[in-house]
Amino acid sequence: MCAKLESKKIKKGDFIELDYTGRMDDGTVFDTTIKKIAEANNLNKKVDYKPVVICVGESHILPALEEGLEGKKLGKHSFNLEPENAFGKKSAKMLKLVPLKVFKKQDIVPYNGLEVNVDGMFGIVRSASGGRIIVDFNHPLSGRNLSYDLNVKSFIADDKAKLESLLKLTRVHYDSVSVKDKKAVIVLDHDIQKEIKDDFEKKVLETIKLKHFDYIIKKKTTKQ
Repeated sequence: MCAKLESKKIKKGDFIELDYTGRMDDGTVFDTTIKKIAEANNLNKKVDYKPVVICVGESHILPALEEGLEGKKLGKHSFNLEPENAFGKKSAKMLKLVPLKVFKKQDIVPYNGLEVNVDGMFGIVRSASGGRIIVDFNHPLSGRNLSYDLNVKSFIADDKAKLESLLKLTRVHYDSVSVKDKKAVIVLDHDIQKEIKDDFEKKVLETIKLKHFDYIIKKKTTKQ
């Protein structure tokens, strides 16, 4: 690593590559980008654990972590977050009474601890007695003190790598990407809604300063 990068400080708008591990106040690992840690803690085996690229200040990770990184150099940094700086305090207003018929429509038999999706909101059933189903829509980590270990590995200067990171973070599925002279060509498996496309382009223009976008919809081949 050159001395210039070693001395460079992280600032808002920088694209950086990092690993992170998040732990609850009892030491339980709930999230990580490191495969060995994920395996040791029996986390989801289907996830592709590897470093992530984020744009500092765009809330790609918790804002408190991004703010904590500003002014820091490459390397390892640890942060302890209280609930208000992490996933918020628990709120009694987020405990909702949901009629049993809502679950019957989805062929779900509710029971204590069941994770559910009600009108696009994720929650956990806290009480299921008779027709009175109480669902907790607080974030599962709300009310918890959390700790994060971050390892900022590098600054990202390549526009293609930056664009790919924004595509992944905004969950836009793509086949391939190329960038030349601040002009991007994005090959998609299918077209995306204009509203999503407009929001994505606005974010890219703000962060990467690209001048032009071309979208190519990949034609599906039919088997003979």
